[in-house]
Amino acid sequence: MWDDAFPSFLIGLREGLEAGLIVSILVATLVRSGQKARLPQVWTGVLAAIALALSFGAVLTFTAANLSGTAQEAFGGTLSLIAVAFVTAMVFWMRRSARNLSSEIREKVAAALSMGGGMLVLTSFLAVGREGLETSLFLWTTARSAGEATGPAIGAGIGLVLAAGLCWGLYRRVLKINLTKFFTYTGMVLIVIAAGVLSYGLRDLQEGGVLPGGHAYAFDLSGSLDAGSWYATLVQGVFNIMVTMTWLQVIGYALYLALVMTLFVRGVRATAPKPEAVAATTTESVESAESAESAGTESAETEPAGTEAEPTPRQRPRWLVPTTLVAVPAVLAGVVIAVSDGKPAAAATVSVSESKDQCGKGFSAPQPGQQTFQMHNTGSKTSEVYLVNPSTNAVYGEVEGLAPGTTRPLTATVGSGDLAWRCVPTGGDPVTSATVHVSGGQQVAAVLPVSEDDLKGPLDQYKTYVGAGLATLLTQTQQLQADVHNGDLNAAKADWLTAHLQYNSLGAAYGTFADFDQKINGRADGLPDGVNDKDFSGFHRLEYGLWHGQSAADLTPVADQLVSDVDGLGKAFPTQDFDPTDLPLRTHEILENTLQFELTGDTDEGSGSNLATAQANLAGTRELLTVLQPLIQARSPQLLATVNGDLQRVADLLNGAHHADGSWTPVEQLDPGTRAQLNGATGQLLEDLSPIPDLLEIRKTA
Repeated sequence: MWDDAFPSFLIGLREGLEAGLIVSILVATLVRSGQKARLPQVWTGVLAAIALALSFGAVLTFTAANLSGTAQEAFGGTLSLIAVAFVTAMVFWMRRSARNLSSEIREKVAAALSMGGGMLVLTSFLAVGREGLETSLFLWTTARSAGEATGPAIGAGIGLVLAAGLCWGLYRRVLKINLTKFFTYTGMVLIVIAAGVLSYGLRDLQEGGVLPGGHAYAFDLSGSLDAGSWYATLVQGVFNIMVTMTWLQVIGYALYLALVMTLFVRGVRATAPKPEAVAATTTESVESAESAESAGTESAETEPAGTEAEPTPRQRPRWLVPTTLVAVPAVLAGVVIAVSDGKPAAAATVSVSESKDQCGKGFSAPQPGQQTFQMHNTGSKTSEVYLVNPSTNAVYGEVEGLAPGTTRPLTATVGSGDLAWRCVPTGGDPVTSATVHVSGGQQVAAVLPVSEDDLKGPLDQYKTYVGAGLATLLTQTQQLQADVHNGDLNAAKADWLTAHLQYNSLGAAYGTFADFDQKINGRADGLPDGVNDKDFSGFHRLEYGLWHGQSAADLTPVADQLVSDVDGLGKAFPTQDFDPTDLPLRTHEILENTLQFELTGDTDEGSGSNLATAQANLAGTRELLTVLQPLIQARSPQLLATVNGDLQRVADLLNGAHHADGSWTPVEQLDPGTRAQLNGATGQLLEDLSPIPDLLEIRKTA
């Protein structure tokens, strides 16, 4: 956690100090000019800037959470590159502007005072808002690269608190800091960190399919280096240098670091004050309010607080500091790796092989508690390996896709009982190592494995449910077709809603019905001509026409095509192949679609029935959970109880939007409080559903 906290600590300290200096200068300028009554206007602008930064962070988080996995990678990678651009611009700007910051802000305040209170609010808002947006974006990208938010949040919090303390000390004249040197050296460290963020962003864009070369690796040290060790974690957390990197990542990292650091250091040398003027040009800071009041009409160019004359610095080679910043961590990590041979000293190396004699070799009775095992594939096939109880097949830890000759860590909590390793080679039969007995530990929760046979019964039940539902859907769409043919468009509206809800209760999400889903329930998004595109068809095309005054003659071919597509789906569905592992995934994916499309109103083409569709999606999710209930109950009964409570909470909120006459409140007309409750309850439901796919993952342990 602490290695992930350092980059955020540095950005919080630096950006917090920049923003704090700006606010302090604003306050001191007003106090000096006898305008204390205008201070609330400054604080109004500051608070508005803080609110903007927090809102920006929330928008980034919400947007990413509602994208598909590939889109999330592309989105995160793009923002990482933008964050690098912002940080790079920030360090160069502060290097150039540090000595003149105070006088520039005083000039802006003087101009704002002459133009009224609103201008002063705007001046403070813009001055602090830029720092806030930069901070939000960089913290979001560092948290994403860390894979967790706790460490970065703690680091940023400590940095901001320390920055506030430093600003108070400078304002009250109890601290003396050479801010030029401070921003120069922190700028160099930030350039190194930004190079890592750039590398991580490029990898995200490769995984998102935006950039090529995702499998062209410059190096892969996963076989000889433990990615979970403290030294690897430190280097990854601070510098974003991973044990496996592509050529694009390495080239991007090296080029950015070489070019930007060189330009930065040259700029520092070019803007350095002459030796005889060092005392006069030391970084300007904040005059205290107390000294300003006693000074009366003292000149705005008084000797700044927190500065002092310094002796002429001894000249040093310009390459020394940046080279040290890059070389020292790398050398230290290399020394530790060499000494430790790439593995933690306490980690046992266990063989993975398709051979029964070799599977689990090196495994002896471990001590109770959390243990890390280095799993090394000595065989000739890519394998999965599980730490199991051989009598119950319960799984305590696993590594998947372990290639021949490679090593990966497996961390598991060891309790009392019998343990063995089960090696499952690709295309081969599982083999199990000798059993060892562990005593003296606690009972440890394990995952009861699921086989394809376990999912066959639920899958057959669900296919029967969908097949019957499609037959009902065909009858309903034929009635809708008849309404349109007869010119009774009011009846068509009512029957459209009935048929549409029936379709959405069948769990059509993420390609369940292959190409038929796009024909039957596709959206106009992405089509060249939008709602007027010739390929826009199905329920939403009919919805658009019914609620936008199109004639029965215009809608007749649309209704005919809908019936034809539903009939085609009904005939094709029994012959479609289904991956049993898709069934647990559907429990989460249906409502993920609901949150993304229905609760945002994105799919509404005029009927205002998004909440009715959400209720139908909820019914489809309930059906899936019903057929999977025995498997979930045997593995996590408390999870099922939690999910059922969440389902009822969402259903109650949706029922509140259903009126006695059968109509529904359009989602955009919900009051903000109710809408926030509904989004929050659905988000919580999705979070509680998320363990089910992993809980019911097929594991070849027998």
